[in-house]
Amino acid sequence: MKSFLPILVVAFLVATTLLPVSRPAVPAPPKATADMLKQLEAEFMNAAAEKGSAGYMSYYADDAVEVPNGHAIIPGKANIAATMGFLDDKNNRLTWTPVSADISDSGDLGYTYGTYEFYSRDKDGKPTVEYGNYTSIWKKQADGSWKVVLDMGNSSTPPKQCVSSR
Repeated sequence: MKSFLPILVVAFLVATTLLPVSRPAVPAPPKATADMLKQLEAEFMNAAAEKGSAGYMSYYADDAVEVPNGHAIIPGKANIAATMGFLDDKNNRLTWTPVSADISDSGDLGYTYGTYEFYSRDKDGKPTVEYGNYTSIWKKQADGSWKVVLDMGNSSTPPKQCVSSR
């Protein structure tokens, strides 16, 4: 019996080494796509409409940079947030529509661009609309979420129908 025990031990070790071990499959995270970024833009706009500046800023990375039309570059989420109070005024409404988007081959950086409309009231209370174009650079964060790391916009005349290159 004693000579049989070492054979059993060796057989067990060989079996556990060579036989496949069943491990639960961990699904790969979904591949980032341009459509995913466009969906994020829609969620971003809804958050701004529903929660004002807090909803808007929830889509910005801490190290984001804002490049506003005709003004100095604003580095950092806290500094950008300090300029977004106008989104809390119920007379103001910012809407935007992505025209196109793309994702890097590495899947951790992307961009969107499109048109925006800013509805407000002038000093006499009359409704006004400012039209413009924007570009947002998105970066995948360590927790897997996507945040805006650079946002820029410029005023323009009312948009004509734009044909997407994608």
